[in-house]
Order: sequence, then structure tokens, then C-alpha cells
Amino acid sequence: MIVGIPKEIMPGEARVAATPETVKKFILDGMTVLVEAGAGVKSHYYDEQYSEAGAEMVDDVSRLFERADLILKVKEPLFNENVGKHEVEMMHPGQYLITFIHPASPVNHNMVKQLAARGVTGLTLDSIPRISRAQNMDALTSMSTCAGYKGIIMAADDLLVFMPQMFTAVGMLKPANVLVIGAGVAGLQALATAKRLGAVTYAMDIRPAANEQAKSLGARIIETGVPEELAVGQGGYAQKLPEEWLAKEREVLAGVLKDMDIVFCSALIPGKVAPILITDKMVESMKNGAVIVDISIDQGGNCEVTPAGKKEIIHNVMVQGIKNIPGLIPTSSTWMFSQNVYNLVKYLSKDGKIELNMNDEIVRSILVTHQGEIVHEGTKEAMGI
Repeated sequence: MIVGIPKEIMPGEARVAATPETVKKFILDGMTVLVEAGAGVKSHYYDEQYSEAGAEMVDDVSRLFERADLILKVKEPLFNENVGKHEVEMMHPGQYLITFIHPASPVNHNMVKQLAARGVTGLTLDSIPRISRAQNMDALTSMSTCAGYKGIIMAADDLLVFMPQMFTAVGMLKPANVLVIGAGVAGLQALATAKRLGAVTYAMDIRPAANEQAKSLGARIIETGVPEELAVGQGGYAQKLPEEWLAKEREVLAGVLKDMDIVFCSALIPGKVAPILITDKMVESMKNGAVIVDISIDQGGNCEVTPAGKKEIIHNVMVQGIKNIPGLIPTSSTWMFSQNVYNLVKYLSKDGKIELNMNDEIVRSILVTHQGEIVHEGTKEAMGI
């Protein structure tokens, strides 16, 4: 099997789908690996390292797509300005694609239809099930870990006071208060990072199990009072609350926000728009110089006034809506991502070729397009099919 690793073309994307380390693993498994020249430069993995690992470097990305049986990417297929073609146009029937397709997102519906029409088998990393045997393939969890860590570092960088308690010759300065809303993978990493930096940490999640995990990291829990049967959905994820309970959650938040220096927002509902938990009026009530980092912005954001894709001072509060935070630490995030992808390919392969077991839970969850059809249930629902 020939594996193709093209350079990512989304503006600002510094990650790449394979490292020299995973290239070597693929080759030991009997595969041929093609890497587009310069694909890893922005994440500090260089062409000579890929060559030394056994990869064939390819200057012409069209040729790479033409020759490869399997394409590995970080982001969904996009229009490539350099060659004047969409990446899907360069693909061929029977080819496999593994990446974050985000197929249910309306902006990607046309691209998904094109993948199906092209006869490409698309497998999306954002649908890896949260089960024990899929943990080492779960790129979404890996990238959430990166977002939780880097998001707090970004907040600390914009904060105008010290994070830890400081004892100086002129007096003592209190530690910063950090509130994490949504104690999932990203939220827990945010709490751990804020704690390492010396802040006093608080957590708020409607799921009791998530609060227990946050508490184990030393966070003080802000109780919402939401009944567990309303809060917890399939797979332990949060589910959409009735408006009356959302209003009560906002009421609880309004009482604590004024004491916070940093608020990290990561409350998400799978496949749905993120709940608005912080209103414009609540931002106005916060400390001058406080920071909100809203990593749920890709799904609309938890803060009503979060600026998508940038940061802005609103009511004397720095509100960050930066997207693709894992891409801001590309060496580490690429290393994690590439290991996840290698493990998935290894799992799906037999005798050096991909063989899909349609009865397998992992395969059923991630399969988006196959044999000319869109087969992903969440995508079909979003498209009204």
C-alpha cells in the first residue's frame, strides 16, 4: 500500500499527518510512504529526516495524490491555490482518506458529496468512539489535550497580573482565580496547567463524573444543580439542556464570574451548537483586565460576544476566540496526531492493506463515504438525507 502525506494547505496550519518516526513504522509494516516536499517544515520535521526514515519526497502534490492508495491529512480537503484544484479533484476511486473531515458541518457538506461521487472512502477522526480499545487512535482527545494546555498559556500571556501568589519586599500579591467551564479532556488539561502555574482553580460542569475528575486535580467545584438525568447523554457526554436549566446555569455563573481572572470555556455538546453560558452583560460584570479563552468557538462559542478567529477587548475584558489552538504548538501536536493516525491505520490494515470490517464499532463510527455513498449517520441527519 502506498501512503501519501501532502502538505497542509489551510492558512495558518502548521501540523502534518506523519513524522519521520511514524514514516519509519509504516515502512517497517511493508508500506511505501510519499511525503510532499516541505510538508513538515512548520512543525520542525524536515525533508532530510523523512528521507532518512525511508520516505520518498515528492514535489508535485498532484502526482502524490495520483499514486497514493491512502491519503493522511490533518484538515479536511480544501481548494489548493498552488495547483488550481480542489484536493478532492486530485483523488481517485477506491482511494482512502483519513483526516478530520467534520462531515456534519454544513460548510463541508458539498465536499463530502464530492468525496462520495469520486468513489473515495473517507474516514473521519472526529468520530473515533471513546472506548478503551480506541484510545490510542483518538486524535480528537490528543488535540483537546493540546488546546487545554495552550489555551491557559495564551490566557496567562494576556493576563495583566501574576498567576501564582507572590511574596515580595513590598507586599504579597494574591494568586489568580481560574474558572474552567466544561471539565472534559481540554478542560481537565486547562485545570492542570493553571494549577501548575500557581492559580487557584475552579471548575463547573453539569456532569457529576466530570466534576469528580476536576476535584481530583485540586479544583473547587461550582455546583449547577442540574439533575444528572438531564445533564448526561450517550457515552457520558453532556447533552443539551432545556432553556430553563440553561438560565439557572447562567445565574450560577453570574454570581462567580466577577471574582475570576481567567475563564476557560470548553463546554460542548456533540454534534450541536455550543451552549451560550456567558452573556454580554456577564462579561461587563467581570474584573477589568480579566481574560476569557473560548475554545468552543468552532461550535459557536460559550460566550455570547466571543470574536471568531481573533481576540478582542470587550468591556475591559480580553476575549479570545482563536481557532486551531493545537496548531499553535505544532511539534507536540503533530507528534501526538501522527501516532494516533498510525495506530488507526495499523488497526484497519491486514497484510499491508486496509480491510474494513463493517461490523466493527470503530469502523462504523468513522466511515463517512464508501462505494459512492454517504454512510455516516450524523452527516446524513445534518444533510437531511
